[in-house]
Amino acid sequence: MNTLKAEKRTMDVKAKKLRREGYVTGNLFGREIEGSIPLKMVKSDVERLLKTDNKGSQIMLDVEGRMYDVLIKEVDFNFMAGRVDEVDFQALVSNEKVHSVAEVIFQNHDKIAEGVLQESLREISYRAYPSALVDKVRIDVGEMKIGDVIRVKDLDIAKDKEIDLMTDPETIVAAVTAVHAGDVPEEENAEEAETEA
Repeated sequence: MNTLKAEKRTMDVKAKKLRREGYVTGNLFGREIEGSIPLKMVKSDVERLLKTDNKGSQIMLDVEGRMYDVLIKEVDFNFMAGRVDEVDFQALVSNEKVHSVAEVIFQNHDKIAEGVLQESLREISYRAYPSALVDKVRIDVGEMKIGDVIRVKDLDIAKDKEIDLMTDPETIVAAVTAVHAGDVPEEENAEEAETEA
């Protein structure tokens, strides 16, 4: 499990100023924390962490020497500036279920011989105890054929007794559909028929 260092931040320094100084702001909250703890983290440390962990990942957060087992709850990415502005964490309690998401990752797209893969779902929402958290669901789509459909209920995460799904089990995750190349000529023929009439 990865560890991220953070410092408590005082609210008299604006987040914008901290970002200019190379920090990412954030908050740590949880059942055993009164209110929340405002944080600042070194930008390069956060960027390194986000290469392997993201929203829904479980990490250790080192706040000035005190270790917290946390869930990355939210990552606020500023697309205009191309940077992470804020990361929020939920402190985990071993006997308390938390709401989280697992990122859906499709593998072996290139092995689909016919048809087009329609990716319908990017993340699966669920509740679980900290010991059962899942941050990624990998789906091998290489064997899929036209007409094949994968639903949430078909995935390992749905079969895990430790996990309470929040996403509807009937939700389609991926499907392979035929390529409709024959539509274009028909439209051209219809136009020709109109001009002749």
